[in-house]
Amino acid sequence: MTTIQSLKERFLNYVKTYSQSSSGNADNGIIPSTPQQWDIAKIICRELENLGLENVQTTENCYTYGYLKATPGFENTPSFCLLAHIDTVEEVSGKNVEPLVFEHYDGKPVTLPAGIILNPEEDKALSLAGKNGETIITSSGSTLLGADDKAGVAEIITCIEYLVNHPEEAHGPVEVCFSPDEETGHGMDKIPLNLIKSKFAYTVDGGHIGELETECFNAYKSEIFFTGKSKHTGTARPDMVNAVTMASHFLQNLPANERPETTDGYQGFYAPMNVSGSIENAQVTLFLRDFSEEGMKKRIQLVENLAALTAQTTGGKCKVKHTQQYLNMKNELDKNPCVTEKLLRAYKKAGVEPVFTPIRGGTDGSRLTEMGIPAPNIFTGGHNFHSLYEWASLDQMYKTVQILIELSKV
Repeated sequence: MTTIQSLKERFLNYVKTYSQSSSGNADNGIIPSTPQQWDIAKIICRELENLGLENVQTTENCYTYGYLKATPGFENTPSFCLLAHIDTVEEVSGKNVEPLVFEHYDGKPVTLPAGIILNPEEDKALSLAGKNGETIITSSGSTLLGADDKAGVAEIITCIEYLVNHPEEAHGPVEVCFSPDEETGHGMDKIPLNLIKSKFAYTVDGGHIGELETECFNAYKSEIFFTGKSKHTGTARPDMVNAVTMASHFLQNLPANERPETTDGYQGFYAPMNVSGSIENAQVTLFLRDFSEEGMKKRIQLVENLAALTAQTTGGKCKVKHTQQYLNMKNELDKNPCVTEKLLRAYKKAGVEPVFTPIRGGTDGSRLTEMGIPAPNIFTGGHNFHSLYEWASLDQMYKTVQILIELSKV
Protein backbone atom coordinates (compact mmCIF):
# COMPACT_ATOMS: atom_id res chain seq x y z
CA MET A 1 0.00 0.00 0.00
CA THR A 2 1.38 3.42 -0.94
CA THR A 3 1.71 6.21 1.61
CA ILE A 4 -1.26 8.14 0.18
CA GLN A 5 -3.44 5.00 0.18
CA SER A 6 -2.49 4.32 3.78
CA LEU A 7 -3.36 7.92 4.64
CA LYS A 8 -6.78 7.63 3.02
CA GLU A 9 -7.72 4.34 4.68
CA ARG A 10 -6.56 5.56 8.07
CA PHE A 11 -8.51 8.82 7.76
CA LEU A 12 -11.70 7.05 6.66
CA ASN A 13 -11.44 4.73 9.65
CA TYR A 14 -10.97 7.62 12.06
CA VAL A 15 -13.91 9.71 10.83
CA LYS A 16 -16.22 6.71 11.20
CA THR A 17 -15.20 6.47 14.85
CA TYR A 18 -17.49 8.62 17.00
CA SER A 19 -15.54 10.93 19.33
CA GLN A 20 -17.66 14.06 19.94
CA SER A 21 -16.80 15.99 23.10
CA SER A 22 -19.00 17.89 25.58
CA SER A 23 -18.15 21.44 26.68
CA GLY A 24 -20.52 21.20 29.65
CA ASN A 25 -18.69 18.22 31.09
CA ALA A 26 -15.27 19.65 30.28
CA ASP A 27 -16.16 22.95 31.96
CA ASN A 28 -16.89 20.89 35.07
CA GLY A 29 -13.43 19.34 34.99
CA ILE A 30 -14.31 16.02 33.36
CA ILE A 31 -11.47 15.09 30.97
CA PRO A 32 -12.18 13.35 28.68
CA SER A 33 -15.62 14.90 28.63
CA THR A 34 -17.23 11.95 26.81
CA PRO A 35 -16.64 8.16 26.94
CA GLN A 36 -16.52 7.82 23.15
CA GLN A 37 -13.19 9.62 23.00
CA TRP A 38 -11.65 6.52 24.54
CA ASP A 39 -12.67 4.52 21.45
CA ILE A 40 -10.47 6.43 19.03
CA ALA A 41 -7.69 6.72 21.62
CA LYS A 42 -7.57 2.91 21.80
CA ILE A 43 -7.28 2.67 18.00
CA ILE A 44 -4.43 5.19 17.94
CA CYS A 45 -2.62 3.55 20.84
CA ARG A 46 -2.77 0.17 19.13
CA GLU A 47 -1.41 1.66 15.89
CA LEU A 48 1.52 3.29 17.67
CA GLU A 49 2.33 0.00 19.41
CA ASN A 50 2.20 -1.88 16.12
CA LEU A 51 4.60 0.65 14.58
CA GLY A 52 7.08 -0.11 17.34
CA LEU A 53 7.15 3.25 19.10
CA GLU A 54 8.49 3.38 22.63
CA ASN A 55 6.67 4.29 25.84
CA VAL A 56 3.28 4.11 24.09
CA GLN A 57 0.42 4.79 26.48
CA THR A 58 -2.97 6.41 26.91
CA THR A 59 -3.12 8.34 30.16
CA GLU A 60 -5.96 8.30 32.64
CA ASN A 61 -7.27 11.48 30.98
CA CYS A 62 -7.19 10.01 27.45
CA TYR A 63 -3.97 11.55 26.09
CA THR A 64 -2.17 9.08 23.82
CA TYR A 65 1.62 9.36 23.69
CA GLY A 66 4.41 7.64 21.79
CA TYR A 67 8.14 8.11 21.17
CA LEU A 68 9.90 7.35 17.88
CA LYS A 69 13.60 6.95 18.53
CA ALA A 70 16.14 8.49 16.18
CA THR A 71 17.96 6.57 13.49
CA PRO A 72 21.42 5.40 14.62
CA GLY A 73 23.88 8.24 14.92
CA PHE A 74 21.27 10.95 15.40
CA GLU A 75 20.21 10.22 18.97
CA ASN A 76 21.44 13.64 20.16
CA THR A 77 19.36 15.57 17.64
CA PRO A 78 16.79 17.69 19.52
CA SER A 79 13.38 16.05 19.50
CA PHE A 80 10.11 17.77 18.71
CA CYS A 81 6.52 16.79 19.40
CA LEU A 82 3.63 16.50 16.92
CA LEU A 83 0.12 17.07 18.24
CA ALA A 84 -3.44 16.68 17.01
CA HIS A 85 -6.78 16.29 18.78
CA ILE A 86 -9.15 13.34 18.69
CA ASP A 87 -12.49 14.98 19.51
CA THR A 88 -15.03 16.61 17.21
CA VAL A 89 -17.19 19.64 17.89
CA GLU A 90 -20.61 19.20 19.53
CA GLU A 91 -22.57 21.84 17.59
CA VAL A 92 -22.92 19.49 14.59
CA SER A 93 -23.33 15.74 15.02
CA GLY A 94 -20.25 13.60 14.49
CA LYS A 95 -22.06 10.31 15.02
CA ASN A 96 -22.49 7.70 12.27
CA VAL A 97 -20.32 9.60 9.79
CA GLU A 98 -20.53 8.14 6.28
CA PRO A 99 -17.51 9.42 4.35
CA LEU A 100 -17.73 9.72 0.57
CA VAL A 101 -14.67 9.80 -1.69
CA PHE A 102 -14.71 11.72 -4.99
CA GLU A 103 -11.65 10.71 -6.98
CA HIS A 104 -10.26 13.38 -9.33
CA TYR A 105 -13.01 15.87 -8.48
CA ASP A 106 -14.16 17.69 -11.63
CA GLY A 107 -15.14 21.02 -10.07
CA LYS A 108 -18.91 20.63 -10.47
CA PRO A 109 -21.43 21.16 -7.63
CA VAL A 110 -21.63 18.12 -5.36
CA THR A 111 -25.04 17.10 -4.01
CA LEU A 112 -24.65 14.94 -0.93
CA PRO A 113 -27.22 12.26 -0.02
CA ALA A 114 -28.75 14.42 2.75
CA GLY A 115 -29.40 17.25 0.27
CA ILE A 116 -26.44 19.46 1.17
CA ILE A 117 -24.85 21.00 -1.94
CA LEU A 118 -21.15 21.84 -2.06
CA ASN A 119 -20.98 24.63 -4.60
CA PRO A 120 -17.54 25.59 -5.95
CA GLU A 121 -18.94 28.99 -6.99
CA GLU A 122 -19.37 29.74 -3.28
CA ASP A 123 -16.23 27.96 -2.09
CA LYS A 124 -12.95 29.14 -3.63
CA ALA A 125 -10.94 26.31 -2.11
CA LEU A 126 -13.35 23.74 -3.55
CA SER A 127 -13.17 25.42 -6.95
CA LEU A 128 -9.37 25.24 -6.84
CA ALA A 129 -9.52 21.56 -5.85
CA GLY A 130 -11.69 20.95 -8.91
CA LYS A 131 -9.28 22.73 -11.24
CA ASN A 132 -6.45 20.59 -9.88
CA GLY A 133 -8.46 17.36 -10.09
CA GLU A 134 -7.88 16.61 -6.41
CA THR A 135 -9.53 13.75 -4.55
CA ILE A 136 -11.99 15.18 -2.05
CA ILE A 137 -13.70 13.48 0.87
CA THR A 138 -17.04 14.57 2.35
CA SER A 139 -19.66 13.24 4.73
CA SER A 140 -23.14 12.24 3.58
CA GLY A 141 -24.31 15.74 4.53
CA SER A 142 -26.21 14.68 7.65
CA THR A 143 -23.12 15.01 9.89
CA LEU A 144 -19.83 16.81 9.86
CA LEU A 145 -16.87 14.94 8.37
CA GLY A 146 -14.45 15.20 11.27
CA ALA A 147 -11.36 16.34 9.37
CA ASP A 148 -10.99 18.69 12.31
CA ASP A 149 -8.84 17.13 13.51
CA LYS A 150 -8.83 13.51 12.42
CA ALA A 151 -7.02 14.62 9.28
CA GLY A 152 -4.22 15.83 11.53
CA VAL A 153 -4.18 12.57 13.49
CA ALA A 154 -4.03 10.53 10.27
CA GLU A 155 -1.26 12.69 8.83
CA ILE A 156 0.95 12.40 11.90
CA ILE A 157 0.62 8.62 12.17
CA THR A 158 1.14 8.19 8.42
CA CYS A 159 4.34 10.22 8.72
CA ILE A 160 5.51 7.99 11.58
CA GLU A 161 4.61 4.90 9.56
CA TYR A 162 6.70 6.17 6.64
CA LEU A 163 9.73 6.84 8.85
CA VAL A 164 9.45 3.39 10.43
CA ASN A 165 9.20 1.71 7.02
CA HIS A 166 12.07 3.74 5.53
CA PRO A 167 15.01 3.36 7.93
CA GLU A 168 17.30 4.77 5.23
CA GLU A 169 15.76 8.20 5.91
CA ALA A 170 17.85 9.66 8.72
CA HIS A 171 15.76 11.42 11.35
CA GLY A 172 15.97 12.60 14.91
CA PRO A 173 13.66 11.55 17.75
CA VAL A 174 9.98 12.44 17.37
CA GLU A 175 7.31 12.51 20.06
CA VAL A 176 3.59 12.33 19.28
CA CYS A 177 0.68 13.26 21.51
CA PHE A 178 -3.02 13.09 20.71
CA SER A 179 -5.32 15.05 22.98
CA PRO A 180 -9.01 14.94 23.91
CA ASP A 181 -11.31 17.93 24.31
CA GLU A 182 -9.60 20.52 22.14
CA GLU A 183 -13.00 21.59 20.85
CA THR A 184 -14.19 22.33 24.38
CA GLY A 185 -11.18 24.57 25.04
CA HIS A 186 -9.74 22.13 27.57
CA GLY A 187 -7.37 20.16 25.34
CA MET A 188 -4.26 21.05 27.32
CA ASP A 189 -5.77 20.90 30.81
CA LYS A 190 -4.33 17.47 31.60
CA ILE A 191 -1.56 17.11 29.01
CA PRO A 192 1.16 14.80 30.39
CA LEU A 193 4.08 17.21 30.45
CA ASN A 194 5.97 14.60 32.47
CA LEU A 195 6.12 12.48 29.30
CA ILE A 196 6.95 15.19 26.77
CA LYS A 197 10.67 15.96 26.68
CA SER A 198 10.70 18.15 23.54
CA LYS A 199 11.36 21.87 23.88
CA PHE A 200 9.18 22.75 20.88
CA ALA A 201 6.21 21.23 19.06
CA TYR A 202 3.90 21.52 16.06
CA THR A 203 0.15 21.15 16.02
CA VAL A 204 -1.42 19.74 12.86
CA ASP A 205 -4.82 21.37 13.03
CA GLY A 206 -5.07 23.97 10.24
CA GLY A 207 -7.06 24.25 7.03
CA HIS A 208 -6.14 25.01 3.41
CA ILE A 209 -2.84 23.94 1.87
CA GLY A 210 0.03 26.32 2.62
CA GLU A 211 -1.36 27.74 5.84
CA LEU A 212 1.31 28.20 8.48
CA GLU A 213 -0.05 29.81 11.60
CA THR A 214 2.02 31.52 14.24
CA GLU A 215 -0.58 33.82 15.78
CA CYS A 216 -4.10 33.43 17.09
CA PHE A 217 -6.76 35.25 19.06
CA ASN A 218 -6.55 36.18 22.69
CA ALA A 219 -9.68 34.50 24.03
CA TYR A 220 -11.92 35.08 27.02
CA LYS A 221 -15.31 33.73 28.04
CA SER A 222 -17.63 36.24 29.71
CA GLU A 223 -20.63 35.10 31.71
CA ILE A 224 -23.19 37.78 32.56
CA PHE A 225 -25.75 36.97 35.24
CA PHE A 226 -28.89 39.14 35.33
CA THR A 227 -31.20 39.21 38.33
CA GLY A 228 -34.74 40.53 37.94
CA LYS A 229 -37.78 40.73 40.17
CA SER A 230 -40.61 38.32 39.49
CA LYS A 231 -44.25 39.33 39.78
CA HIS A 232 -47.56 38.23 38.29
CA THR A 233 -47.71 39.58 34.75
CA GLY A 234 -51.22 40.92 35.29
CA THR A 235 -50.08 43.23 38.10
CA ALA A 236 -46.45 43.67 37.03
CA ARG A 237 -46.54 47.43 36.74
CA PRO A 238 -44.57 49.26 38.07
CA ASP A 239 -41.99 47.12 39.85
CA MET A 240 -41.49 43.85 37.93
CA VAL A 241 -37.99 43.52 36.45
CA ASN A 242 -37.67 40.92 33.71
CA ALA A 243 -34.23 39.31 33.57
CA VAL A 244 -34.98 37.94 30.09
CA THR A 245 -35.58 41.50 28.90
CA MET A 246 -32.31 42.55 30.55
CA ALA A 247 -30.40 39.84 28.66
CA SER A 248 -32.07 40.83 25.40
CA HIS A 249 -31.27 44.52 25.98
CA PHE A 250 -27.64 43.65 26.68
CA LEU A 251 -27.28 41.55 23.53
CA GLN A 252 -28.97 44.10 21.29
CA ASN A 253 -26.49 46.75 22.37
CA LEU A 254 -23.35 44.80 21.55
CA PRO A 255 -21.60 46.35 18.50
CA ALA A 256 -23.37 44.96 15.42
CA ASN A 257 -20.24 45.26 13.27
CA GLU A 258 -18.14 43.26 15.75
CA ARG A 259 -19.78 39.85 15.56
CA PRO A 260 -18.21 36.66 14.15
CA GLU A 261 -20.45 36.90 11.09
CA THR A 262 -19.43 40.51 10.36
CA THR A 263 -15.65 40.28 10.88
CA ASP A 264 -12.62 38.60 9.34
CA GLY A 265 -8.83 38.89 9.13
CA TYR A 266 -7.44 40.61 12.20
CA GLN A 267 -10.80 41.95 13.41
CA GLY A 268 -11.95 40.81 16.84
CA PHE A 269 -15.51 40.17 17.96
CA TYR A 270 -18.14 39.53 20.62
CA ALA A 271 -19.81 36.14 20.08
CA PRO A 272 -23.03 35.35 21.97
CA MET A 273 -22.81 31.60 22.56
CA ASN A 274 -25.73 30.95 24.88
CA VAL A 275 -28.63 32.74 26.52
CA SER A 276 -31.04 31.20 28.99
CA GLY A 277 -33.25 32.18 31.88
CA SER A 278 -36.59 33.34 33.23
CA ILE A 279 -38.06 36.51 34.71
CA GLU A 280 -36.09 36.10 37.93
CA ASN A 281 -32.71 35.06 36.52
CA ALA A 282 -31.06 35.04 33.10
CA GLN A 283 -27.57 34.30 31.89
CA VAL A 284 -25.62 35.24 28.76
CA THR A 285 -22.38 33.55 27.71
CA LEU A 286 -20.11 35.51 25.39
CA PHE A 287 -16.84 34.64 23.72
CA LEU A 288 -14.53 37.64 23.42
CA ARG A 289 -11.80 37.50 20.76
CA ASP A 290 -9.05 39.97 19.89
CA PHE A 291 -5.52 39.70 18.51
CA SER A 292 -4.07 42.37 20.82
CA GLU A 293 -3.98 42.52 24.60
CA GLU A 294 -5.07 46.17 24.55
CA GLY A 295 -8.03 45.32 22.34
CA MET A 296 -9.08 42.56 24.72
CA LYS A 297 -8.94 44.91 27.71
CA LYS A 298 -11.31 47.26 25.88
CA ARG A 299 -13.71 44.42 25.09
CA ILE A 300 -13.78 43.27 28.71
CA GLN A 301 -14.44 46.83 29.84
CA LEU A 302 -17.26 47.30 27.31
CA VAL A 303 -18.99 44.12 28.54
CA GLU A 304 -18.80 45.31 32.14
CA ASN A 305 -20.02 48.81 31.28
CA LEU A 306 -22.90 47.54 29.15
CA ALA A 307 -23.98 45.03 31.81
CA ALA A 308 -23.94 47.72 34.49
CA LEU A 309 -25.88 50.13 32.27
CA THR A 310 -28.48 47.43 31.55
CA ALA A 311 -28.99 46.82 35.26
CA GLN A 312 -29.18 50.54 35.98
CA THR A 313 -31.77 51.31 33.29
CA THR A 314 -34.01 48.33 34.13
CA GLY A 315 -33.77 48.38 37.90
CA GLY A 316 -32.28 44.90 38.07
CA LYS A 317 -28.92 43.57 39.15
CA CYS A 318 -26.02 41.97 37.29
CA LYS A 319 -22.77 40.15 37.87
CA VAL A 320 -20.00 39.53 35.32
CA LYS A 321 -17.42 36.75 35.35
CA HIS A 322 -14.48 36.62 32.89
CA THR A 323 -12.43 33.46 32.24
CA GLN A 324 -9.24 33.45 30.18
CA GLN A 325 -9.33 30.63 27.61
CA TYR A 326 -6.08 31.08 25.68
CA LEU A 327 -3.63 33.77 24.57
CA ASN A 328 -2.10 34.82 21.26
CA MET A 329 0.96 32.62 20.73
CA LYS A 330 2.73 35.21 18.55
CA ASN A 331 4.76 36.84 21.32
CA GLU A 332 6.29 33.58 22.51
CA LEU A 333 6.93 32.27 18.99
CA ASP A 334 8.66 35.55 18.10
CA LYS A 335 11.07 34.82 20.96
CA ASN A 336 11.85 31.41 19.42
CA PRO A 337 12.22 32.10 15.67
CA CYS A 338 14.14 28.87 14.99
CA VAL A 339 10.96 26.83 15.59
CA THR A 340 9.16 28.51 12.70
CA GLU A 341 12.30 28.65 10.55
CA LYS A 342 12.66 24.88 10.80
CA LEU A 343 9.06 24.48 9.66
CA LEU A 344 9.54 26.91 6.78
CA ARG A 345 12.41 24.79 5.45
CA ALA A 346 10.19 21.70 5.59
CA TYR A 347 7.45 23.47 3.63
CA LYS A 348 9.89 24.47 0.91
CA LYS A 349 11.46 21.00 0.70
CA ALA A 350 7.96 19.56 0.26
CA GLY A 351 7.24 22.07 -2.50
CA VAL A 352 4.58 23.99 -0.56
CA GLU A 353 4.53 27.78 -0.53
CA PRO A 354 3.86 28.92 3.05
CA VAL A 355 0.97 31.32 3.63
CA PHE A 356 0.96 33.10 6.98
CA THR A 357 -2.61 33.56 8.14
CA PRO A 358 -3.87 34.42 11.63
CA ILE A 359 -5.92 31.73 13.36
CA ARG A 360 -9.38 33.15 14.01
CA GLY A 361 -9.62 30.83 16.97
CA GLY A 362 -7.11 28.84 18.96
CA THR A 363 -5.40 25.48 18.98
CA ASP A 364 -3.86 23.19 21.54
CA GLY A 365 -0.63 24.76 20.30
CA SER A 366 -1.61 28.19 21.57
CA ARG A 367 -2.17 26.76 25.04
CA LEU A 368 1.00 24.70 24.85
CA THR A 369 2.96 27.81 23.83
CA GLU A 370 1.68 29.53 26.97
CA MET A 371 2.99 26.55 28.94
CA GLY A 372 6.53 27.04 27.59
CA ILE A 373 6.60 24.75 24.54
CA PRO A 374 6.37 26.90 21.36
CA ALA A 375 3.98 25.24 18.88
CA PRO A 376 3.03 26.80 15.52
CA ASN A 377 0.21 25.24 13.51
CA ILE A 378 0.32 23.31 10.20
CA PHE A 379 -2.50 22.95 7.65
CA THR A 380 -4.38 19.64 7.34
CA GLY A 381 -6.20 20.03 4.01
CA GLY A 382 -9.58 20.19 5.74
CA HIS A 383 -12.19 22.85 4.90
CA ASN A 384 -15.48 24.26 6.24
CA PHE A 385 -14.90 22.88 9.72
CA HIS A 386 -17.75 22.56 12.23
CA SER A 387 -20.40 22.29 9.53
CA LEU A 388 -22.36 19.91 7.32
CA TYR A 389 -20.38 21.39 4.41
CA GLU A 390 -17.04 20.09 5.69
CA TRP A 391 -14.71 18.41 3.21
CA ALA A 392 -11.06 17.44 2.93
CA SER A 393 -8.60 17.16 0.06
CA LEU A 394 -6.60 13.94 0.11
CA ASP A 395 -3.95 15.59 -2.08
CA GLN A 396 -3.51 18.41 0.43
CA MET A 397 -3.46 15.94 3.31
CA TYR A 398 -0.65 14.07 1.59
CA LYS A 399 1.33 17.32 1.27
CA THR A 400 1.07 17.70 5.04
CA VAL A 401 2.51 14.21 5.47
CA GLN A 402 5.42 15.17 3.21
CA ILE A 403 6.05 18.30 5.29
CA LEU A 404 6.08 16.26 8.51
CA ILE A 405 8.53 13.80 6.98
CA GLU A 406 10.82 16.65 5.90
CA LEU A 407 10.49 18.18 9.36
CA SER A 408 11.67 14.90 10.88
CA LYS A 409 14.67 14.41 8.61
CA VAL A 410 18.09 15.42 9.74
